[in-house]
Amino acid sequence: MSKFHQPSTLAELGRTWVEAWNARDLERVLTLYDNATVMTSDRIPAMGFDASGTVRGKDELRAYWGKALGLLPELHFTLIDVFVSPDSLVVFYENERGKKICEYLRVNDAGLIVQGSANHLGH
Repeated sequence: MSKFHQPSTLAELGRTWVEAWNARDLERVLTLYDNATVMTSDRIPAMGFDASGTVRGKDELRAYWGKALGLLPELHFTLIDVFVSPDSLVVFYENERGKKICEYLRVNDAGLIVQGSANHLGH
């Protein structure tokens, strides 16, 4: 049974997630994730990774994001809002190209991210 996380704790996780990305500190970002995490994004196959759009585990995530960071020297996220539920958060942000993105992050009992999905506008 998953314990409930305080909304303020999850909101802080969202802010920390954005700060770590803006620092371009991949290892700091990865400390927020469980070793068995799963990440889904339409950018994953576009970057030459799994055609299903999913990477599994921290090592695959490090490889994917490491490649992405190398291609995006101007990467910067501007936080718009953080939405929370008892076991997840959605980080709503704008990237350096003016695109608005919602990142769904589900957390385990330890407060580590076990599932992430990058959600882009469908048009």
